[in-house]
Amino acid sequence: MSEEEKLLKEAKKLPWEDRLLHKNWKVRNEANIDLAALCDSITDPKDNRIRELGPLFKKTVADSNAPVQDKALDALIAYLKAADADAGRYAKEVCDAIAAKCLTGRPKTVEKAQAVFMLWVELEAVDVFLDVMEKAIKNKVAKAVVPAIDVMFQALSEFGAKIIPPKRILKMLPELFDHQDQNVRASSKGLTLELCRWIGKDPVKTILFEKMRDTMKKELEAELVNVSGTARPTRKIRAEQDKELGQELISEDVGPGPSEESTADVPPEIDEYELVDPVDILTPLEKSGFWEGVKATKWSERKDAVAELTKLASTKRIAPGDFTEVCRTLKKLITDVNIAVAVEAIQAIGNLARGLRTHFSGSSRFLLPVLLEKLKEKKPTVAESLTQTLQAMHKAGCLNLVDVVEDVKTSVKNKVPLVRSLTLNWVTFCIETSSKAAVLKVHKDYVPICMECLNDGTPEVRDAAFSVLAAIAKSVGMRPLERSIEKLDDVRRNKLSEMIAGSGGDVATGTSSARVQTSGGSVPSVEASESSFVRKSAASMLSGKRPVSAAPASKKGGPVKPSAKKDGSGKQETSKLTEAPEDVEPSEMSLEEIESRLGSLIPADTVGQLKSAVWKERLEAISSLRQQVEAVQNLDQSVEILVRLVCMLPGWSEKNVQVQQQVIEVINYLAATATKFPKKCVVLCLLGISERVADIKTRAHAMKCLTTFSEAVGPGFIFERLYKIMKDHKNPKVLSEGILWMVSAVEDFGVSHLKLKDLIDFCKDTGLQSSAAATRNATIKLLGALHKFVGPDIKGFLADVKPALLSALDAEYEKNPFEGTVVPKKTVRASESTSSVSSGGSDGLPREDISGKFTPTLVKSLESPDWKVRLESIEAVNKILEEANKRIQPAGTGELFGGLRGRLYDSNKNLVMATLITLGAVASAMGPAVEKSSKGVLSDILKCLGDNKKHMRECTLTVLDAWLAAVHLDKMVPYVTTALTDAKLGAEGRKDLFDWLSKQLTGLSGFPDAAHLLKPASIAMTDKSSDVRKAAEACIVEILRAGGQETIEKNLKDIQGPALALILERIKLNGASQVSMGPTSKSSSKVPKSASNGVSKHGNRAISSRVIPTKGARPESIMSVQDFAVQSQALLNVKDSNKEDRERMVVRRFKFEDPRIEQIQELENDMMKYFREDLHRRLLSTDFKKQVDGLEMLQKALPSIRKDIIEVLDILLRWFVLQFCKSNTTCLLKVLEFLPELFDTLRDEGYSLTESEAAVFLPCLVEKSGHNIEKVREKMRELTKQIVNFYSATKTLPYILEGLRSKNNRTRIECVDLVGFLIDHHGAEISGQLKSLQIVASLTAERDGEIRKAALNTLATGYKILGEDIWRYVGKLTDAQKSMLDDRFKWKVREMEKKKEGKPGEARAALRRSVRENGSDIAEQSGDVSQSVSGPTLMRRNYGHSELHVERSIMPRALASVSGPTDWNEALDIISFGSPEQSVEGMKVVCHELAQATNDPEGSVMDELVKDADRLVSCLANKVAKTFDFSLTGASSRSCKYVLNTLMQTFQNKRLAYAVQESTLDSLITELLLWLLDERVPHMDDGSQLLKALNVLMLKILDNADRTSSFVVLINLLRPLDPSRWPSPASNESFAARNQRFSDLVVKCLIKLTKVLQSTIYDVDLDRILQSIHVYLQELGMEEIRRRAGADDKPLRMVKTVLHELVKLRGAAIKGHLSMVPIDMKPQPIILAYIDLNLETLAAARMLTSTGPGGQTHWGDSAANNPTSATNSADAQLKQELAAIFKKIGDKQTCTIGLYELYRITQLYPKVDIFAQLQNASEAFRTYIRDGLAQMEKNAAAGRTPSSVPMATPPPAALDNRIGGAIASKVLPPENPLSDQRNERFGVAVTSGTLDAIRERMKSMQLAAAAGNPDPGNRPLINMNDNVNNGLSSQSRSSDRASVENPAQGSVLPMDEKALSGLQARMERLKSGTIEPL
Repeated sequence: MSEEEKLLKEAKKLPWEDRLLHKNWKVRNEANIDLAALCDSITDPKDNRIRELGPLFKKTVADSNAPVQDKALDALIAYLKAADADAGRYAKEVCDAIAAKCLTGRPKTVEKAQAVFMLWVELEAVDVFLDVMEKAIKNKVAKAVVPAIDVMFQALSEFGAKIIPPKRILKMLPELFDHQDQNVRASSKGLTLELCRWIGKDPVKTILFEKMRDTMKKELEAELVNVSGTARPTRKIRAEQDKELGQELISEDVGPGPSEESTADVPPEIDEYELVDPVDILTPLEKSGFWEGVKATKWSERKDAVAELTKLASTKRIAPGDFTEVCRTLKKLITDVNIAVAVEAIQAIGNLARGLRTHFSGSSRFLLPVLLEKLKEKKPTVAESLTQTLQAMHKAGCLNLVDVVEDVKTSVKNKVPLVRSLTLNWVTFCIETSSKAAVLKVHKDYVPICMECLNDGTPEVRDAAFSVLAAIAKSVGMRPLERSIEKLDDVRRNKLSEMIAGSGGDVATGTSSARVQTSGGSVPSVEASESSFVRKSAASMLSGKRPVSAAPASKKGGPVKPSAKKDGSGKQETSKLTEAPEDVEPSEMSLEEIESRLGSLIPADTVGQLKSAVWKERLEAISSLRQQVEAVQNLDQSVEILVRLVCMLPGWSEKNVQVQQQVIEVINYLAATATKFPKKCVVLCLLGISERVADIKTRAHAMKCLTTFSEAVGPGFIFERLYKIMKDHKNPKVLSEGILWMVSAVEDFGVSHLKLKDLIDFCKDTGLQSSAAATRNATIKLLGALHKFVGPDIKGFLADVKPALLSALDAEYEKNPFEGTVVPKKTVRASESTSSVSSGGSDGLPREDISGKFTPTLVKSLESPDWKVRLESIEAVNKILEEANKRIQPAGTGELFGGLRGRLYDSNKNLVMATLITLGAVASAMGPAVEKSSKGVLSDILKCLGDNKKHMRECTLTVLDAWLAAVHLDKMVPYVTTALTDAKLGAEGRKDLFDWLSKQLTGLSGFPDAAHLLKPASIAMTDKSSDVRKAAEACIVEILRAGGQETIEKNLKDIQGPALALILERIKLNGASQVSMGPTSKSSSKVPKSASNGVSKHGNRAISSRVIPTKGARPESIMSVQDFAVQSQALLNVKDSNKEDRERMVVRRFKFEDPRIEQIQELENDMMKYFREDLHRRLLSTDFKKQVDGLEMLQKALPSIRKDIIEVLDILLRWFVLQFCKSNTTCLLKVLEFLPELFDTLRDEGYSLTESEAAVFLPCLVEKSGHNIEKVREKMRELTKQIVNFYSATKTLPYILEGLRSKNNRTRIECVDLVGFLIDHHGAEISGQLKSLQIVASLTAERDGEIRKAALNTLATGYKILGEDIWRYVGKLTDAQKSMLDDRFKWKVREMEKKKEGKPGEARAALRRSVRENGSDIAEQSGDVSQSVSGPTLMRRNYGHSELHVERSIMPRALASVSGPTDWNEALDIISFGSPEQSVEGMKVVCHELAQATNDPEGSVMDELVKDADRLVSCLANKVAKTFDFSLTGASSRSCKYVLNTLMQTFQNKRLAYAVQESTLDSLITELLLWLLDERVPHMDDGSQLLKALNVLMLKILDNADRTSSFVVLINLLRPLDPSRWPSPASNESFAARNQRFSDLVVKCLIKLTKVLQSTIYDVDLDRILQSIHVYLQELGMEEIRRRAGADDKPLRMVKTVLHELVKLRGAAIKGHLSMVPIDMKPQPIILAYIDLNLETLAAARMLTSTGPGGQTHWGDSAANNPTSATNSADAQLKQELAAIFKKIGDKQTCTIGLYELYRITQLYPKVDIFAQLQNASEAFRTYIRDGLAQMEKNAAAGRTPSSVPMATPPPAALDNRIGGAIASKVLPPENPLSDQRNERFGVAVTSGTLDAIRERMKSMQLAAAAGNPDPGNRPLINMNDNVNNGLSSQSRSSDRASVENPAQGSVLPMDEKALSGLQARMERLKSGTIEPL
């Protein structure tokens, strides 16, 4: 005996515990085997050994050795089979161990573990099981989660919802839906579907769907379709099994009794109420202000309060609570005087009843009398809500029939009949919904009540009483009523009998039993089919249908199946009932059985060799097998057995490629040779073949074999089987290569054998959704191949595919264009192949049968009295069409058309229009079949043209278009003919129908059915409406052309009157000139060009398109003919014109308003009256080309119609206004070309505009002068100046001043310029209106730089004319505005001196003197004098960006001089106005000046240059484009280099760079980036050097310019750029692509700025940057942001990055920089959400930069809820800030920033002794601070900021922590967080949230507004050297020093009025206590 055997033998003597935990695994293994045997031998569950063994398993199942663990699980299974429910005490420990150790093991181990769990459930340890599962599904290893879900799935499917509480599972599922592992997600879906089988789909949807992602929802909804029937448990718990066993033993003794199986097996209905967790609504109700609201005097507030309760109570289940007070309140509100409040209260009661159920019974009894009393209300809304609430109270169990007897007795005696009848109706409902036992209890009480009511005087009450009696009889039979019926007269007795018979009361007992039997009978077949396939995994639920078992299922369901088919699928199926369907599912067959069946067919040695382990032998065997198979004579009988043999030997697991190839060849031969290849054989081979397709070595053979299969059984069958195999296979190659085979199959066989819907769904759901690119590409090829056969309609099925895939599909469609009917290359041998063809259209695309979806409920709801229900029904039809991809079958749509026809006569017009749209959609979806299926609904559609509403008629015509697209016009002609003769159609309807017909006939020729339309058209020729007559005439012309002459001549018998004359004339004309031959011959005759174009264009127009004809317009097809007749007439007919009457109607106002519809119609009428027909037709056409033609006619005729045009000038001007309001640029430019000629002509005639004509035209001209196209603006500017000369400057000025108030900035700029023009050229004329300069002066405070510049230019012009007198007219100005004007006036003086134009105001003074001396003669010529003084005017050229607004009246003399400019100003003028070559001289001077200023030690020269820095850069920015354009013409690039060099020198100096304003920087950066992107630059002279220079300059600008401005400009440039700003002509590249490149460049610039934010954070104005980010995000909107986030949009990502960096650096303090963001707006600004998100993310990652002990934590007013901060004084806060600063100084990383902030504090608060705060600090630390402050002062004097300052020496290391701590402990009060101190913007250190803080802030702002700022639109930072950074002159330095003394004044920047008013509003709200943190 070996050692091991001895050990095992010895071990058997040990106790169980020692054996099971022995260190030798073999001992443990033997022990578990023995234990299993012992447990099997125990027969009594109460055996003591059961109790002893129970505790052992918690350790054995966790054994580390896998085989031992398996045996331990076997032992546990044996133990659990022997035990009873008492063993549940060990369940928790054992289950925990299994879940931890066994679920990740081998597959067999997992199976056994699952079996153990099921046994614990059988032993009623369900709660323990579910507790363990809750832990198991949270396992991090997905491999362990799937078995846990599967075992829950098995438990639920086997034991049912009665044993496994669904509520627990429902709680677990949501977290599984979002699991990262797809197998877990699939299993969770399967478990959800199983739940649906047990508790129904609706509860699962309501509870779970809101917690799912949309994709998961969509997938589950698709799967839910396959879930049908009710589930039944297949396994019972042990206790029930024992009970059944006992009953069986008894029944065997007693004998068989009545079977109760059918009733017992019915699963209990799961109440959704029980599945939902109760929700507490009382707490939120308190918070919502309910109690205050219900007491409000306003009904709307009361209604809103109750509505909040209704909303809260609408939850499925409400937590019980004290609702007494709520019910008392509702009782009062039921009787509220306002109906809306009462209805809301009643609905709230209904919701409470549903949510509380029995907990609401007391309250229900309390409220019932009032509710029944309220039934007297006749309003439908009240009655409906009362009925619903009363029914809900009974259904929810709040009331029963016993409870309400007394209330009903009282109510039926009410004096209002309505109360009596409705009460009885409610009682009827209660009886019908109550159990028989409940009715038996109370029928004695209710029958007398009803008998009494039968004598009521009101019929409704009597009928209701009859209903109650009938309901009682139906419930409990006739016996309780027999005595009462005897007392009734015959009439009433008969009526009651009829009602009872009608309700089915007599047969209640009989039918119920019959029903039970039939339902019971059908159950076994369902069970049989389901039990044939047991699902072990939850994921298997997702495969759709269960696999059909072959033979057994057909045997079991033999008699049932044919009848079911016959009923379900109608006629198509009945013909096939005689044929037995082919059995496609192969049964199992062992190798021995196959060998025995083979017999002598194949030699035994060949079969033996196939089994060999040597591959060469197998190869030899398969080769010989092939030869033997080829030699078989009668192959058909042996095909299946041969295929089975090859599938088994060598089988599909064969590893050798050559053998695999031979196997496939054998199968291919069998499939190709056999006359009938069974589908069973295909199924046997398909999985293996599909795997061989994935292998490149066997791919060709496998694909050939699949094609052979398709020839044998049809590709439809192969495709259907492959979908499942490919979808579920783990190898992605199987899918991708399989789809590629499908492509070849479609090309070979076409689509006639395929179910296209299934194929398209497979492509959408599997192919296109695949993560593998190869699969997606293959799918795209497959869809492209389909497109070749079915055409573009396939796109409708793929509308919801991702845009990127759609574009790829479109490209594939282009490669595979639709070829119509294509003959397939290969055919299918099987005759049955047609069965797979889906019911589709001529294009092969499937049409869905919707008859099943169009349910009786939907038909009924189409007739509902409630319009909302009817509308919902119509929308439901639309939804059905959408789901069917707008392709439906005509089958079963008769009721649909019937229901929709009824809605065409609906009283609600909106519903009629909705119905029309739906009918159009149905016609499009059904195609040609709609003509037969629609049952003549077209005639009802045409009747809708009789409506007087234009929208309705348009809608009807749209339906006609849809109908025409589906069926040909000849099918519609009979209906149209009938409609045209219908008197009810109305004039407008007939006109529209004739116009529609004309349009449709235009595209037709050889259409004999057109003759049928001749008679109704000829009758219409005598219609009293001229519009109908004209339309009929036009239609007749088209009928003649389309019908052909011969057909028309045959149908002339019934034609009389004017129609006959027209027809005969046309026939003659056609005979002579053959015009009717078509559009081409028409254009050859002498007709206007536009008309012939119109005709030829109509020839190619799509038939279904429709243009709504403008009133008064004529069909284009007859234009040319009519033009002949009118050519001889005058162009303008002014005989009956009464201009004075028209002018009296004009409202004279200066402000422009868009023309109203009635004004447009009036204009059209006037034009038709006074303009020749061909002219007004063109001018009123919707085609802009026709309008241009009309203007050309006027233009040519203008010299000859001068007199006439004056008479209709007002009409013409109104038409011009209409064109200004339209968006067509071509027409607008033509108008602007014509108007100057017109006004010149009028001036030559000596005519001046009347006031009414000016009032018509000038407001529009002024408002539209700010057009976004520069060319249009120029023309409008010149036109306005012309009108000033032609009309009067005095009268024109008020219109221009009104333009200054326009919302369009460009309009305001143009108007300001025009005011300057008037002052310059017509100063004397408008001298009495100079007060208007106040408006211009006020614009100098605008934020927009262009408006400010324009206003300053205009005022400078005024200063030139008026001199110092101008100050009298400009009104009150701020100091900042005055200083700007001063600067501009000084500049103007210099200009005038240079040009020797004298001094400002001299010309006016001289004029005054001459007027005094010479009288009024000269005054009349004052306009000429002023013009002569002003000199020549320069025209501007716009290069796509804002230009420097310099005086246009100045032309520098130095331009022509050879010696070049002499000083700085002259140099700037030359740069501005000179040619590129001349400007080089100016740039040389500038560069020289800059070099001198840089070398100047005192810096005084630089101070002077800083003032002109912005002007210089603006000039140079404008010059960049001009020089580059000049160089592109082939000239030298010298001027380009000079411009870039000058800019480089400017931006190398930080002071100059900093002085450049934001608007100028915007222009410059845009220009530079555009030229960097321009492809032409590299090809220029020295192009590469220029590109390098542009790059370096751009970097220098980013380094030295004001960083705030740079950020703002670049963020603004992330928006798409206006196409007009691109310098180069449009290349092949789209604007989208160019903008993409531009954005990428801007993003790079922003990245550069963002990288150094950490060191420059104190140099930037965070408020401005945040404002620009806010504006950018708001403009995009949340929808666009989400879309772009998915598309990975660079600009959006960059903006988010900037915001993230700012938040990271400033932390919570960032919220203190939102002064320029309207944080109170609703909905909240998007930026707030992003800031919060960043704060949370960074806080979680611990990456937030410390900004002190605390920061602002709430949006809005942070201190509103913080009493501590509210009481802080400024001193206390200053101390807090000092403490934070000292803390920074104590840190090595932030010591420099800390010293800088401390220096700023000393500057802002010079009186504060900072060293008093450092008493506890060491001398070394104080010395360090003193030295640091001295260094900071030097840096400030040198103009350096912390970003450019070298790192200060860190403080003494020993003191770092100690000093910071000491100071903090001394200065900081406890529990008072330091709020964010915004010293760079507000000197007064108070938090912005408190009331005191807001008062301080407002005072600061008002002081700042009074003190002024040179540039309020541009908000520079207050830096260390204020006078440098703000560009102040040396004279204002004293005021700077004063501002230091007064910190509140010096450090606060003025804000605009909006911010001030917003702050005031916040202050008011804070007073009233309404502000809360957002």
